[in-house]
Amino acid sequence: MTERPVDLSSLPSHGAARRSLFSARKFALMASVVAGLGAAVYGFSPQQDPLDVFTSAAHAQVNNEVRKVERPIGFADIVERVKPSVISVKINIGAKSSKDDSVNKDEDSPFPPGSPMERFFRRFGGPDGLPPGLRGGPRGGRGPVTGQGSGFFISPDGYAVTNNHVVDGADKVEITTDDGKTYTANVIGTDPRTDLALIKVEGRKDFPFAKLSDSKPRIGDWVLAVGNPFGLGGTVTAGIVSASGRDIGNGPYDDFIQIDAPVNKGNSGGPAFDTNGEVMGVNTAIYSPSGGSVGIAFSIPASTVKNVIAQLKDKGSVSRGWIGVQIQPVTPEIADSLGMKKAEGALVAEPQPNSPAAKAGIQSGDVITAVNGEPVKDARELARTIGGLAPGNTVKLNVLQKGQDKVINLTLGQLPNTIEAKADTEKEDRSGATKGTGVPKLGLTVAPANSVAGAGKEGVVVTEVDPKSAAAERGFKEGDVILEVAGKSVGTAGEVREAIDAARTENKNSVLMRVKSGGSSRFVALPLAKG
Repeated sequence: MTERPVDLSSLPSHGAARRSLFSARKFALMASVVAGLGAAVYGFSPQQDPLDVFTSAAHAQVNNEVRKVERPIGFADIVERVKPSVISVKINIGAKSSKDDSVNKDEDSPFPPGSPMERFFRRFGGPDGLPPGLRGGPRGGRGPVTGQGSGFFISPDGYAVTNNHVVDGADKVEITTDDGKTYTANVIGTDPRTDLALIKVEGRKDFPFAKLSDSKPRIGDWVLAVGNPFGLGGTVTAGIVSASGRDIGNGPYDDFIQIDAPVNKGNSGGPAFDTNGEVMGVNTAIYSPSGGSVGIAFSIPASTVKNVIAQLKDKGSVSRGWIGVQIQPVTPEIADSLGMKKAEGALVAEPQPNSPAAKAGIQSGDVITAVNGEPVKDARELARTIGGLAPGNTVKLNVLQKGQDKVINLTLGQLPNTIEAKADTEKEDRSGATKGTGVPKLGLTVAPANSVAGAGKEGVVVTEVDPKSAAAERGFKEGDVILEVAGKSVGTAGEVREAIDAARTENKNSVLMRVKSGGSSRFVALPLAKG
């Protein structure tokens, strides 16, 4: 390396130059000493630039400090602050006895004979086929039933949140606070659709309480679950948010936060806290093949809790918007058959008679793609969006109807508290019906509905399904009635074939059928075999 010459004429004075040269010599001497010390103490060679060594040492020190900052310091401070707001909830359901002591114990089961749950408990539940908590007395009657769960105060005057299934049917509700004191609580209101309940303890205005979070948790955020597992009292477990928007088949408003904190029996209704000490969700369910925690739990988001609890506090019940349609997801096959580029939106299987949707002109086969300008991702999102609006509001729906985009305005009705499901009450023996005519390459044999007893007057009834066919894979069964194929009403096997041939001519990969099964209808996309 060539040494760069120094231009002494640029120095301000001879004295200054001498001072600069002296400083340089002094620095060089110090560097030599440091190099020698470094060689002895730190192990670097005298030829190595000491500045590099000390730079590396400085970086190492900074990294050590960063590691000290990033090292988890525990949740003790947060727990100390929030744990007093969490309560244990104990309920008592009065004694219930059978009117007829001679009744068989199987009739005391809450599960209908032959149902999947009844078969499950007959195999795994115990000698009498019931789970331990639901077994009857010696003559089939049940004594008093107690249960335990968790909850938390949301205000200093004693309002507390828990799960609906914790207090459902309770004659008496008692809560125990973190300091061991017991109080009687009143149930202010419940909402089975979201599994939330609001209870109230009277007599104090200074209960420690928790705040519901205003922010949406992110995947990977820390979460603390506080509750009363197995009746042990206040217990804390930690984990992370592992997913959001989960549908666990609990109802049309499922939008759960999935967390991996161990949540066991008795944690139901307890809070899931974030690291700010705010409630991000209410623990309500676990995935548990074994009956205990396997690390997958589900919480109701704080945004849902706020909306529901505000209504329960105000009037003891929850009112939801309602448009009155049976909806189903738009699958890729359905999207293809409708000429849609993306499988998004909610497909209207059938508008209910005299509902807001029917009055506004929404038809079977329509796809609702947006509400008030906000895109609808799927059928669940439509249900949550409409359910979150107040009855009486006017909404603007973007609808794909027979291939045309339309905007439909309608006024929301109020979701009925109970929806009567139409049961298939037809008990006629169809064994004597004509065998019908096959629909090639779909695995279906059909006959005019008016030729089969109990099948009605419209459409064609399925008289046989090839068990290895695509129709069988998509749930077709004997007795189903096909009302429409590719948007056209059908009444004979010939009309079904014509509609299928037209779909093939249009190079469709699947054909959309509207099928009536029992008392409800749905759309099914069947793939079209080539050739």
